[in-house]
Amino acid sequence: MTLLAALALALLGSFAIEAWDGAGDRPVGRRPGEIALRLAGYALLTAFWFCFSWRPWLAAFSCLLTVAILVVVSRLKHAVIGEPLVFSDFALLRQVPRHPDLYYTRPLTDPRMAVPIAASLALVALWYWLEPAALPEEPSVALVALIGLPCLLAGLAASLRSGTPARRLAAWFPRPDLDADCARYGLPATIVAYTLRWRTEPSPETDGADGGKTDPAPVVVVVQLESFVDPTRLDGPALPLMETIRTRALRHGRLGVPAHGAYTMRTEHAVLTGRAPESLGFGCYDPYLSGGGDEPASLARLARASGYATLFVHPFHRDFFHRAAVMQRLGFDRLVMEEDFAGAPRIGPYIGDEHLAERILAEVEAAAGPVLVFAVTMENHGPWKPGRLDGIADPLAQYLHHVAHTGRAVEALVAGLEGRDAILCVYGDHAPSLPNCRPGFGETATDYAVFRFGAPRSRPERADITADALGRFLRTVVAGHSSEESRIGYRSPRVMTRT
Repeated sequence: MTLLAALALALLGSFAIEAWDGAGDRPVGRRPGEIALRLAGYALLTAFWFCFSWRPWLAAFSCLLTVAILVVVSRLKHAVIGEPLVFSDFALLRQVPRHPDLYYTRPLTDPRMAVPIAASLALVALWYWLEPAALPEEPSVALVALIGLPCLLAGLAASLRSGTPARRLAAWFPRPDLDADCARYGLPATIVAYTLRWRTEPSPETDGADGGKTDPAPVVVVVQLESFVDPTRLDGPALPLMETIRTRALRHGRLGVPAHGAYTMRTEHAVLTGRAPESLGFGCYDPYLSGGGDEPASLARLARASGYATLFVHPFHRDFFHRAAVMQRLGFDRLVMEEDFAGAPRIGPYIGDEHLAERILAEVEAAAGPVLVFAVTMENHGPWKPGRLDGIADPLAQYLHHVAHTGRAVEALVAGLEGRDAILCVYGDHAPSLPNCRPGFGETATDYAVFRFGAPRSRPERADITADALGRFLRTVVAGHSSEESRIGYRSPRVMTRT
């Protein structure tokens, strides 16, 4: 009876927490099947915590606390980025203690983190001591129970990955629709279901990376600009670079990207592979988590097959997003990362964009043959908060200070590549997560430009496109194709909605 009472408290309390959170803007699903699946999620969460303690009330309290934390974190994430928590976010948890500033949190050694964590552990230890375990008294039976319950949960998860249970799960969750599914079924059930769907859905087919058929430009430089948008869209001053783009670029315009304010890897993957997010299924939330860069038709592999040396440049840690391993698997021959920028000037916490531009031009100059350089800037990475820059405390003012450096860096690349037979592509990975730039800003669009040097200038063309369309265009650049792929057309970047 105690176990049933604790379970009832966990189910009803968790339902109440999510119902209160969704009141008004995202009411919970009321259909019997939706409620049943939601309660099943809470029950699985309670059983998970029960495996660790065998104390019913502690498991129920742990379930309630977990749901409350998920709701709070998901609400905060939705306010900044525009989507709820998703299963792939948990794969990034290991990076939080290593790079707390990037996740808007504090180091574990900070008293504001250490004290609550220590107090929570002390409370759990006290609860262990006060509440007796619900294990059978017979040692052999207790041992069977200790082993059996985790195995039962693991078996249940395995059963949902094949056969009729997997087909039922796919019928409930046919495609990613995160906001709607969280409203229907609750965060715990949706997180578990998306994890299982991601693990069971087949990998999308890819085209092979054949070599070039004509003579492509011998120098191709692609630069992903951190949090870059035209600052006038944020009521900032005009950036001289934007006039250069409007008058000199081969093509330019708005770039529809898969996320707002974060998830660099989504845009990066779209450009490097030319794949639309909807083609990735449940892997769209973190494309690198699924394949780890194993993309036979990536831009770098295609360039390498066409005779290019391939170089990835990023002045940050090799382990972030598993970048070093991912980029090698994507087909980059050589990586230039943070350790190669020792002693380089930092603007705030990160290597300055103008110094990165100098390094790119030095690599182009040193190349013995055709070269593809794919670079990712870091200077304007958030968070923008007091203490980042001396004398500048306002987040928007900090962003505008950095974006001016980004503009000068791109102009230095334009000047440095002038006279060469070269292509330069620059684009923003996502809009910045600033107070005056919240989800829905420009339909997640950033800005991009493609410059062509060493050829007669043509009239600049304005074309609003998506990141994957830009990636397909770049494929034609390195392979020298003349095909339908070279046509850049606009498609709405909102690809996560179910129809």
